[in-house]
Amino acid sequence: MTATRKDSKAAKPGKGWRSRRTVAVLACGSLATAGIAGAAAGPLATRSAQAASHREAPQISGQPEYDTTDVYAYQSPDKPDTTTLTVNWWPFAEPAGGPNFYKFADDAQYDVHVDSDGDGQGDLIYRWTFKDNYRSGDTFLYNTGQVTSLDDKDLNFYQTYDIDLLRLKDQKVVSSTKVADNLIAAPSNVGKASMPDYQKLRDQAVRPVAGGATSFAGQADDPFFLDLRAFDLLYGGDLSEVGRDTLKGYNVQSVALQVPTSTLRQSAAQPVIGVWSTTQRKNASGGWSQVSRMGNPLVNELVIPLKDKDRFNASAPWNDAQFLKYVTDPELARLIEKIYGIKAPALPRKDLIQAFLTGVPKLNQPPNVRPAEALRLNTSIRPAAQPKRLGVLDGDNAGYPNGRRLADDVVDISLQVVEGELVGQKNDLGDAVDANDRPFGQTFPYLALPTSGSEGPLAKKGGSTDGQGQGAVNQSAGLRTGLRPQDSGTGDGADTVLIASASAGGAGLVLVGIGLLWLRANRRARSGR
Repeated sequence: MTATRKDSKAAKPGKGWRSRRTVAVLACGSLATAGIAGAAAGPLATRSAQAASHREAPQISGQPEYDTTDVYAYQSPDKPDTTTLTVNWWPFAEPAGGPNFYKFADDAQYDVHVDSDGDGQGDLIYRWTFKDNYRSGDTFLYNTGQVTSLDDKDLNFYQTYDIDLLRLKDQKVVSSTKVADNLIAAPSNVGKASMPDYQKLRDQAVRPVAGGATSFAGQADDPFFLDLRAFDLLYGGDLSEVGRDTLKGYNVQSVALQVPTSTLRQSAAQPVIGVWSTTQRKNASGGWSQVSRMGNPLVNELVIPLKDKDRFNASAPWNDAQFLKYVTDPELARLIEKIYGIKAPALPRKDLIQAFLTGVPKLNQPPNVRPAEALRLNTSIRPAAQPKRLGVLDGDNAGYPNGRRLADDVVDISLQVVEGELVGQKNDLGDAVDANDRPFGQTFPYLALPTSGSEGPLAKKGGSTDGQGQGAVNQSAGLRTGLRPQDSGTGDGADTVLIASASAGGAGLVLVGIGLLWLRANRRARSGR
């Protein structure tokens, strides 16, 4: 025992040994990290390039929790005496985007405004506020096991929400009523291992609330369908870039409220309502600042120029005269004429004033209307038995621009209207995306279930790739690098990056192994073994 202690003490390493050990460990860690980071760069780079719109103004594009993507208002198809109001936030939510999945902001007021007399001022405001809840802060997990109900203890993070109904007179609140109190929102659809029956969770998130209404809040498939490559010089400059639903596979955060129509409209004699959404964020002084606004689709994206986009988001509809020139002389029509040679309709565009600001006479224009950008809905028009995707343009007066239903093809409608469909210049412009990638529901909230984090290309057995250029898992040989076979004939930059990444990763692993063996040998030498 004594000899062993003396040997051990004699073998104690000095500063030089500690220095060499530190260098070896740092070198191994650096090379291994470089390999992992390099390997990850390939698949990530291609994903980010798709996110081009739903981000309509410079400031809000970096604040997805507050960024309104779309507003919908329509007569409920299975309950025609009710109106369904739906608003979505958080564009381009990648389903597998954990561990901090998607939520509503807890420092925001999410408002839906209803104007029942056409003066551009809200008469009602439905206001949603959310609260974050954690069961444990001692885990990185969103859920700690299978979640089978909204009150499951394994749902580590969840949100609760309230809805308040504010009644206004001359833009001042005259009364407030609690419509919903402390309801649980549907969580992000983490994946089939975590949430094997997501439909059950969705169903539990649909709740009756005060005033004969029904509420839903939570994640949903993004119902907007379109080819966003409109922003690549209007579909590639030659219509070569159409036909791909670039929102396919992405989710949004949704609120939906089904309300007795009589609650929203002024009277049966004046059935037209105007609807828009705003988001207020708490500011440094403890007050509220409006950071997002949405009524009709595509207005801020395609009508308002860059210099005024943030101002539009912070403004109110009754002040929309300041943006009138962009509607009467739309840039989009001039661009279509320049790129495709399709002659723009004559100015000023009074037809677009009707479509976006006042409503269309004898359809959804209220009496004594004040021009204001809002989604106008004539609640006396019953739901169509067989809805048509082009709405009013195809003789279906229950569709856009009379309100907006989930299945209305607002891109095709808007393109055709901008090119003069309402003034006799017939055209069939469109983006070749005519329907959502997922079917909508037949009952409230009608939204399609969100895409699960489990969906998408998976690794296959036997080491084959998934068809997306990503590495696959070989069940017998362990993790593969994602390299293509040497005889594939390709030699592009992507291969070079992957090869360099894999080589760096391999070198890191080798050095880690050498470092561990070296440390083990030194420990044995010190212990006399």
